[in-house]
Amino acid sequence: MTAFDDLMAFDRETQALGQIQGRLGWDQETMMPRGAADQRGEEMAALEGVLHARRTDARLGAWLASIDDAALDAVGQSKMAHIRRDYARNTKVPGSLAAEIARVTSKAQGQWAEARANEDVAAFLPILEQVVKLRQEEGAALADGGDVYDALLQDYEPGATAQQLEDMFGAMRPRLVALRDRVLGADTPPALSGTFAEEDQLKLSQELALAFGYDMDHGRIDKAVHPFSSGSGSDVRITTRTAATDPFNCFYSTIHEVGHACYEQNIDDAYALSPLGSGVSMGVHESQSRIYENQLGRSRAFTGFLFQKMTDAFGDLGMDAEGFYACVNSVRQGFIRTEADEVQYNLHVLMRFDLERQLIDGSLSVSDLEEAWNSRFAADFGFAVDKPSNGCLQDVHWSVGLFGYFATYSLGNVYAGCLHEALRRDVPDLDGELGQGNTAPATNWLRENVQQHGGLREPRATIAHAAGVEPSEGPLLDYIEAKFVDIYRL
Repeated sequence: MTAFDDLMAFDRETQALGQIQGRLGWDQETMMPRGAADQRGEEMAALEGVLHARRTDARLGAWLASIDDAALDAVGQSKMAHIRRDYARNTKVPGSLAAEIARVTSKAQGQWAEARANEDVAAFLPILEQVVKLRQEEGAALADGGDVYDALLQDYEPGATAQQLEDMFGAMRPRLVALRDRVLGADTPPALSGTFAEEDQLKLSQELALAFGYDMDHGRIDKAVHPFSSGSGSDVRITTRTAATDPFNCFYSTIHEVGHACYEQNIDDAYALSPLGSGVSMGVHESQSRIYENQLGRSRAFTGFLFQKMTDAFGDLGMDAEGFYACVNSVRQGFIRTEADEVQYNLHVLMRFDLERQLIDGSLSVSDLEEAWNSRFAADFGFAVDKPSNGCLQDVHWSVGLFGYFATYSLGNVYAGCLHEALRRDVPDLDGELGQGNTAPATNWLRENVQQHGGLREPRATIAHAAGVEPSEGPLLDYIEAKFVDIYRL
């Protein structure tokens, strides 16, 4: 065997262990007994120690030094680029720190869930302060004297910088705020009323998952407080949630997570358990979930199909198909990012992006987070946070140390806007198919142009290859403005 073969065999085992770690995280969110949190923290720390040792193994350095990347094909070169980048990062982080981050964040996740249920910010802040300090320490080790937040951002969007994102978000904010103000001054669309049985919601959500191409032979759907997708290759699981008076929460959470899951399920089998065998970045990942959920799932054409499905399942909804389309896309004041409409969603993300940068650079202390959140929310959205679960306790991300992650949600929307523009160009009868509940022309296009390639290209290059243009915020903003000007007859 060559050094390259030895390296790939070693990496394959590391990838497999990483999947086991992911499965432990899935279990923690879905099936694990509440009283097992401390033990799970120790288990996660032990496994992270094993993984960190493998990711910093001296043999990796020797293999990397002995391999001539130029002698490899494009796939081999891409694999080497991923491993070289990861090795350079991992060797900067002490194993003890990596294990401590895994232990504390596993414990913090449970404390966040309990604090959120009890509306008790004070109960969560001490362990959040530990998480922030650990991630600051990790970021400083990775930054080599550079920007700590930029260093953390690379875990989620390689190649991106906070300044690039700040410039992009700065261009987005004025148009979004102006559109929101126009929309909120218009007539309010109809709203669903009544209650919708959980069993019926989950049944229809599974039908929607299948309609969007989710392979249930290699996946499953469970319930969780915060919907998510987990795994890659032949074992990709999703979760959803239900609310008795809001079935859209269930349906669109499911479609969103199916977008993530299909990305993982549709990666070329030849890349399984390799550096290319999962989504290339969280921004590209989010582009798949958002285009499934919004540009496809909330389109006039597909909501016509969903309207009939819901009428069959729940009876008269008190509106016609056009009213239903407006209802699905209604713009209303709300606290929750994951439930926000397309007009306001990115404003939620931009707020978190600014706050977490301040937490990491130390200009905002954890003890002042709730006040800072509530003040910024009132300034951005024009009304006051009423309780912590609608405020700084609503998202799981900071409890598990995902600093640098939030920006990728809006970046994913930007990418989705570029992909949607290209998809409409290449599939002219898209609405006719979506109106019949047939998403295959769209999802096949996404599989061929984005999903099957996994980590083959860098994130921006992945989108540019698929869309035929360099990513920019313009297509997303044009799409949102055209859609909501039409719905609200502005």
